[in-house]
Amino acid sequence: MYKVLISDGFAQEGLEIFKQYTDIQVDVRKSVSPEELIDIIDNFDALIVRSATKFKGEVINRSVNLKVIGRAGAGVDNIDVEAVSKKGIVVMNTPGGNSSAVAELTIAMIMALSRNIIPATITMKEGKWEKKIFGKTSVEVAGKILGVIGAGNIGSIVSDRAKGLKMEVIVFDPFLTEEKATIMGVKKVNSIDEIYKNADYITLHLPKNEETINLINKESFSKMKEGVFLINCARGGIINEKDLLDALNSGKIKAAALDVYEKEPVDPDNPLIKHPNVICTPHLGASSVEAQINIAITIAHQIGDYLTKGEIRNAINVPSLDATTREIISPYMELANKMGVLFRQFGNTNITEIEIQYSGEVYNLSLSAITNSLLIGLLCKTFESINFVNAQMIAKETGIKIVESKNSESHDYASQIILIVKHKEGKTIIKGAVFSKKIIRIVGIDNFVLDFEPKGNILLTRNKDVPGFIGEIGTILGNAGLNISNMELGRDVKLKKALCILQIDGEIPDLVLEKVSKASALEEVYRIKI
Repeated sequence: MYKVLISDGFAQEGLEIFKQYTDIQVDVRKSVSPEELIDIIDNFDALIVRSATKFKGEVINRSVNLKVIGRAGAGVDNIDVEAVSKKGIVVMNTPGGNSSAVAELTIAMIMALSRNIIPATITMKEGKWEKKIFGKTSVEVAGKILGVIGAGNIGSIVSDRAKGLKMEVIVFDPFLTEEKATIMGVKKVNSIDEIYKNADYITLHLPKNEETINLINKESFSKMKEGVFLINCARGGIINEKDLLDALNSGKIKAAALDVYEKEPVDPDNPLIKHPNVICTPHLGASSVEAQINIAITIAHQIGDYLTKGEIRNAINVPSLDATTREIISPYMELANKMGVLFRQFGNTNITEIEIQYSGEVYNLSLSAITNSLLIGLLCKTFESINFVNAQMIAKETGIKIVESKNSESHDYASQIILIVKHKEGKTIIKGAVFSKKIIRIVGIDNFVLDFEPKGNILLTRNKDVPGFIGEIGTILGNAGLNISNMELGRDVKLKKALCILQIDGEIPDLVLEKVSKASALEEVYRIKI
């Protein structure tokens, strides 16, 4: 008998699905404290959570029998995916199940801000009739510019709905192609600053990760139009709440609508939610009746089929492979994923085509799983719902063409993967190899020959191939107390160019990056973390 723990609210329709599985016993607990979860988790084979339950830290160590975690929703920032993956626990989500609900709340927020619906209602209930006050500040959305940051499932739906309101929609997403933007009927902008400069309304549709935490901050607000409306129904922490409060008080932000917060539940005395120009809801984005039913039914089927049949669907950390095949293919998947992660942090993301060339022993393996792993590494910071099931579909919907080729022979290595990313400005090439069926290396970038393990903190430089450059960079790092654990230098003698990989012990501070960027022979520098 398999035991499933549901630790957050769950629709009855999902519980009814579990009744179809005679070998599964379900324990529903609507509110489980972190301490209680630690005490009981080793009794369960599966766990289903929404956003309230945090699955991080000690509870992972106690998960002796846990086989799978089901996230009833898309975002998994409440789960330490890397740690549970090391424990062999499968993590599944339900991508797209609540996209319409979140998008509709965003549109509702836009309208509520524009027409003062919330404050007008409050004053009416207080027996007041303040038609003149609210009439002077109410605005129409037709003809206004909506800046959408993030063009995933939700951002795309919001854009579509906003066009129906006759808004002019501009979108910033580094992976959105011009062709896809044309199909969507929106204008693609090439930098987030263009959103700040032009938008009358700004709405966020991004995952929460190290690249997006505090993305919207004091500097961002300084670049925005005076009196802009700001909406966040994505993730708390993307907006710096202290800086937002200052921007509201100064009038830079006319009003804000928030459904998510840095800390949830919100402190009742939080000055932001008490601000007269802020409307707020308690993380209701995915909480429509329809969305909750859809995701409950979906995750119940996924967990039930995994426990009883071994089927894997919508897993974000493993593909649908049997154990033997997975063991063989894992090094290739890891290499491909890290090649995607590497490109994302230094390559041109205005992508039109991704070509992946497989040669050597890898020829005989399931290339789909390896390709999907590469795409997840490349796109995961933009599309939080991306997984082994939908990776190629998401890439293609974004407007990226995927081309695979394979050759049973490899002239240089036993197994080689070559990533060729074509973009508006040309193409970027990353070459990877697997040695002894388990050792992974990056062996080339563009026309530069290299050999390094893709991991840790990396400083990547493109520079003129002149004497003294490496010494200059080494001095900067040394003065900052940063130790170089490995260095790889690729040279193009004809062009007198070089590409340098410096693997550093520890994080690379902003100040160090700024100093390196001023080196005389430097052309480009990138801080990379793998």
